[in-house]
Amino acid sequence: MTNTILVRDVMTKPVTVAKSAPVTDALEKMLDTGLDPLVVIHRDEVVGTVSRQKIVEKLGARHSSEIAPSAIHVSNTIDTEFTIVYEDQELDILIPLLQNQAKMAVVYNEDNRIVGQVTYGDLLAKVVPEGELSSAAELHQVIEAGERMVHLRRRMVDEKVARYVVMADNKVIGLVTETDVAVALTKFREAVEDRHQEHQIRNILVKDIMSSPIISVEKSTAISDVVSQMLSKNISGLPVTDNGKVVGIVTRKSLIQAL
Repeated sequence: MTNTILVRDVMTKPVTVAKSAPVTDALEKMLDTGLDPLVVIHRDEVVGTVSRQKIVEKLGARHSSEIAPSAIHVSNTIDTEFTIVYEDQELDILIPLLQNQAKMAVVYNEDNRIVGQVTYGDLLAKVVPEGELSSAAELHQVIEAGERMVHLRRRMVDEKVARYVVMADNKVIGLVTETDVAVALTKFREAVEDRHQEHQIRNILVKDIMSSPIISVEKSTAISDVVSQMLSKNISGLPVTDNGKVVGIVTRKSLIQAL
């Protein structure tokens, strides 16, 4: 099905950030483009990637509390291991690479210079999983609306989960993601004096930073329609419902896994 499609037919222009840039610049670029991670450049060479997960880990660390977010550089959050493909390779090579934990592939030309990138969204724009939506969904994780944000951040790091369905009185009221935590941490660190941070940060609750009302899809929805909605509205994950009850979540990653 994809044998005649090359990487260059799917790749998009690379979105980069300098290694010396503050993480606030990287986060702003992620929010503007909807991309995660970003390619990190130093002296015109790719040196790694930076993700929201790494930014959340750094901003939430106790030793970072005395440092303004704008003073923390991308170099402090960089992941030096990244996936490389070449523009003249066939598309089939990308699927197992992106299924094996890589969130993005950096595309090089024959001169080993960066010419593009392929994200989950770029691949899903060309190849859509077959079958029922339930086969492309994964188990959802929940958290109470009254839980502290610091506990949410700890769970995200420990459980390696990027989004949680938010509950209150046994009802779904929202969704909270790594993006919400990263934005909240940045605003908090910039607004609150260092000596008050450790105490006041515990006052921020999940309900204060979550997205609500929740956007969801019924389990009977065609996968192609779900992909179209996610790409057109720049959504990374959607809870899946059955007669109004959340039964799972479909993400760009879970859709890639279903290919």
